Amino acid sequence: MARASRLVELGRIVGAHGLRGEVRVRFFGDDPLHLIEAEQVLLGDGREDERAQPYVVRGAGSGRANEVRLQLAGVRDRDAAEALKGSLVLAEAEDLEPLEDDEFYWHELVGCEVTTEAGTRVGTVSEIWETGAHDVLVVRDEAGHQNLIPTAREVTREIDREARRIVIADLPGLIDLGATADPQDPGDTKNPDG
Repeated sequence: MARASRLVELGRIVGAHGLRGEVRVRFFGDDPLHLIEAEQVLLGDGREDERAQPYVVRGAGSGRANEVRLQLAGVRDRDAAEALKGSLVLAEAEDLEPLEDDEFYWHELVGCEVTTEAGTRVGTVSEIWETGAHDVLVVRDEAGHQNLIPTAREVTREIDREARRIVIADLPGLIDLGATADPQDPGDTKNPDG
C-alpha cells in the first residue's frame, strides 16, 4: 500500500506567525491535540499527494480561534513560513491516537456509504464541512447529486467503521435524491416560461 493512501488531513497552513518561521494551522475536526502533540507532520496538496514532505515539529502551541502554531524544523523565517501557506498538514493514519467507540476521525467517514433507516441509498461521503454547531457530511451519489447531512445524533443513527456504512434517520426533507451537485449550477432545469 502506498504511503499516500494512509495520509490523513489534520489541517491547512493559513499563514505565518511572527518572524521566526512559525506557521499558523487551521485544524480540522473538534480537537487540535493531534497537531499539538505531533512529533512529525507531512505537508502536501492532498491525501493522494505522494510527494508530501516530512517535517519534524520543534514546537507547538495554541493560536487564534480554530488554529494552532507549529514550529517546523528547517522553517527559519517568516518568508519560509509564508511559502508554505495553503499546504495541507498530513499525518500517517496509524500514528493517530485510537478513539472511543462512538468517536471518529474525519478520514474514517469519507468514502462511507450512506443509507436511510428504510434502506434508501443516499450516496457516499465525499467530504466533511465544519459548520460550528455540527459537522456536515457532503454525500454524493453516482449521478453527482449532493445532499448535506448534519452529524447530529438525531440524524446520524449508526456509523459502522468496519462496514464503511452510515445510517441516517428517515426525516422529511432531509434528503433530496434529485438535488444538483452544485447549488450554483441548476443543471438541466428548464424555464417553465420559455
